[in-house]
Amino acid sequence: MSILVILEQRGELRSCALEAASAAAALGKKAGLDVNAVLVGRSLESQADKLAGFNIKKLFLYDDEKLENYSNDAYVGIVKELVGELSATVIIGSASFLGKELCASLAGRLACELAQDVIGLDWDGACVVKKPVFAGKAIQEIKLTDSLQMVSLRPNLFTVETDGDAKPEVETRSMPELSIRTVIKDIVRASEGKIDLSEARIVVSGGRGLGGPEPFAMLQELADQLGGAIGASRAAVDSGWIDHTNQVGQTGKVVTPDLYIACGISGAIQHLAGMRTSKIIVAINKDADAPIFKIADYGIVGDLFEVVPALKEELGKLAG
Repeated sequence: MSILVILEQRGELRSCALEAASAAAALGKKAGLDVNAVLVGRSLESQADKLAGFNIKKLFLYDDEKLENYSNDAYVGIVKELVGELSATVIIGSASFLGKELCASLAGRLACELAQDVIGLDWDGACVVKKPVFAGKAIQEIKLTDSLQMVSLRPNLFTVETDGDAKPEVETRSMPELSIRTVIKDIVRASEGKIDLSEARIVVSGGRGLGGPEPFAMLQELADQLGGAIGASRAAVDSGWIDHTNQVGQTGKVVTPDLYIACGISGAIQHLAGMRTSKIIVAINKDADAPIFKIADYGIVGDLFEVVPALKEELGKLAG
């Protein structure tokens, strides 16, 4: 019996991977279970140093040029074999865009329980999880009962904590013989150097109130000043004003930043489902009755084309 944590990478460990490792360590301590980890990719040996203090017993590093880019066939096949080899009873992954796909595919192959997008994790003889339901309007607590249990954790919600500086034992493995139906030849990165939306600590989002694509440049400048990422409502995406990869909401990405600034977003329930767990929410809207104000920590009733430039000016003074 043991816990296996799936570490996500994009050339290097992502912050959600460290959150998953920390949560796995805490769960392992409560359950009295060893924690192992798996990292799949290319030339990732140096990443093992970042796992010091997470009480990971063994890191299984699958290193191959064919694994440099995410492949569902390859990644799922590798983790599935490792779960059986280790007799793992709990699998912990990240509820990132790719992580949710990986966990869902793996759960199907293993025929095990899966709780996706978990915001709370505890142990009471088995995994006890908390997750949003009904578009985030309620929080459900579930005790998993299967002999093999899997959870994916919502990024930015779990604190990264370490204990000591002990590093895991590293076992490097080559890619096993797997039937791979799809091969990724190339990846085109639309926002090279930009902060990933799902892991951003600060998100500035725009909605229908922007009136067109041009004002998103103004929001991008504000996001850059704050060191954050740009988001959007579905209305803005459907209008073609911004790429769909920036969409926040029930049919987009779920974000949990420290600060979420909603500009010209009315606050439809579908959008709130993707950002209501943000730690601080600031709403800017000229409609005082906009639903977004009901969940906002700070609300500014006014024209965003006046408020945002004023914010940028004040931030510039503070930075200067």
